[in-house]
Amino acid sequence: MYVMLTGVAALWGAATGLLVPRAAYRFSVEPEDAWRDTCPAGHPFSGVARGWLGSTWCAACAAGAAARTTEQSKTAAVPAPPDGPAGSADASTGEGQGREGDPCAEPVARYAPAVLAPVATTLGCAALAAATGLRPELAVWLLLAPVAVLLATIDRRVHRLPDRLTLPLAGAAVVLLGGVALLPEHAGSWLSALLGGLALGGFYFLLFLINPNGMGFGDVKLALSLGVALGWYGWAVVFAGGFAGFVLGAVYGFGLVILRRAGRKTGIPFGPFMIAGALLGILFGGLAS
Repeated sequence: MYVMLTGVAALWGAATGLLVPRAAYRFSVEPEDAWRDTCPAGHPFSGVARGWLGSTWCAACAAGAAARTTEQSKTAAVPAPPDGPAGSADASTGEGQGREGDPCAEPVARYAPAVLAPVATTLGCAALAAATGLRPELAVWLLLAPVAVLLATIDRRVHRLPDRLTLPLAGAAVVLLGGVALLPEHAGSWLSALLGGLALGGFYFLLFLINPNGMGFGDVKLALSLGVALGWYGWAVVFAGGFAGFVLGAVYGFGLVILRRAGRKTGIPFGPFMIAGALLGILFGGLAS
């Protein structure tokens, strides 16, 4: 039964993880911008959920590339004029040449990495299922995991955590766990979750006040939701998950300094390490409950 549950969770992680790269690309913008509305070639996003759900290939670019390939094949099949060199095309027709100003003239490429996020989501969901088992809070973890991976991906790219994701994530964690607390067989406390969110968020806010250049306010808002999730299993898990995030971030930063890829004052995206630490804390809490 647990093997089947883990497998289903992994499939959920794979399916939702495939949707992360496009959303991450759209959200990876400067703070003054809300999100991207077009692909790198300038084609507007369209499709399911106003273009938020989909693959990392631009359909318009792919269609344009297919049309150019067909056109080039037809051009190559036309015999060369008697007086011209073999394989040449009439300049007046423009055949055999790239379209000037065509944003899709280059080979079609993905506009966002499409491997790391789905793999991380798949492994994370599988681990959460294996640690939590059949307890009802597993549904909450599986719903929140893809959003956490999305936030980690965005922070890694542009060093920011959008309010449009962090604040709804915190609200969703509170509401969903509140519903789970009404169900039998759960292994946590909703009150403890609320206090954990306030405690971890307050701690990060204090760090922000002490050193605004070293701790972003987006990290403070992310700490609210992570604290709620960790607090579900108690104060020991809040401490373990929060501390693990700092350890992971310190190890990463120290490694960059050793490799001379960063200095002591170089800023690093801390969100991925906060999320990874929270995942370890939740796994610990699930196994211990």
